[in-house]
Amino acid sequence: MMTIASETMPETPSSEDEVGPADVAVPDQLSGDTPLDNFPVTVFQRRSGWHWIDLGELWRFRELLFFLTWRDIKVRYKQTVLGAAWAVLQPFATMVVFSLVLGRAAGMDSSMEQYYPLFVFAGILPWTFFANAITQASQSVVGNEKLVTKIYFPRLIIPMAAVGAGLLDFAIAFGMLLAMMIYYALTRTYVAHPEWYIVMLPVTIVGLMIGALGIGTLFSALTVAYRDFRYVVPFAVQLWLFATTSIYQKAPLSPAARLLMSLNPAYGLIANFRAAILGGEIDIYDVYSLAVSLSVSVLLLLAGCLYFRRVERSFADII
Repeated sequence: MMTIASETMPETPSSEDEVGPADVAVPDQLSGDTPLDNFPVTVFQRRSGWHWIDLGELWRFRELLFFLTWRDIKVRYKQTVLGAAWAVLQPFATMVVFSLVLGRAAGMDSSMEQYYPLFVFAGILPWTFFANAITQASQSVVGNEKLVTKIYFPRLIIPMAAVGAGLLDFAIAFGMLLAMMIYYALTRTYVAHPEWYIVMLPVTIVGLMIGALGIGTLFSALTVAYRDFRYVVPFAVQLWLFATTSIYQKAPLSPAARLLMSLNPAYGLIANFRAAILGGEIDIYDVYSLAVSLSVSVLLLLAGCLYFRRVERSFADII
């Protein structure tokens, strides 16, 4: 089916204008003898000001989101020796380094010495997904320069696809975590005791996706305008790791410190992910920190998408 796009623009476009799709007229039947006027017509109109996320438009382009996600997955493992094993190698190597080098410096006590690698891996796994999703999403718009400058589609799909592609890595590495849990259970070093809050495990994963998408979307828009951010983001993410409880044994906190730590979206989500999968003996499930970190993630998503929608009109000109 052929689609004819007609674009209407003012003679002197304002910097406050934005291009977006209007109504689409679709005839009931199309054939080779159908007059040209009866073909579907998409009209693009300029809109000014701030705009919310157009969920209806994103839904219409859901197939594009799927194919961009699948493309990112294939490109990531194309012409690689280890293939999907890289999804396990990164968190596993980080776990080995922390276990051998930083174990005692990170506050490990004697009771945790035998199962400390499991403790670290259960925290590094969600952190790796969170960090990689932010880094990939922040570079996604610049990396799709030719696509952005040639056709119209909701630009939010690009960072969304970058975050979605990381879910495959997370799923593969999650299998490694389950294998480690079985090994520790068989050796009686540590037997996981998941309780009722195991059902909250998907909530923590969705929260990590929301937080990563919000931060990644914000940085992707900033990277288009300021190319320095392509160097700032990886460095900031590395520092962020040491401000999160991925490798530290949690200590009692005052109410003020607990609130301050929970404002880090990765803090409550990762700590509760580990508590949900391993049980209360390693980590105590903390509904308060989960609620605060999840709320911060949602606010970051709204702020990131609002700013992205505000400046995306200029992407094709300055990218």
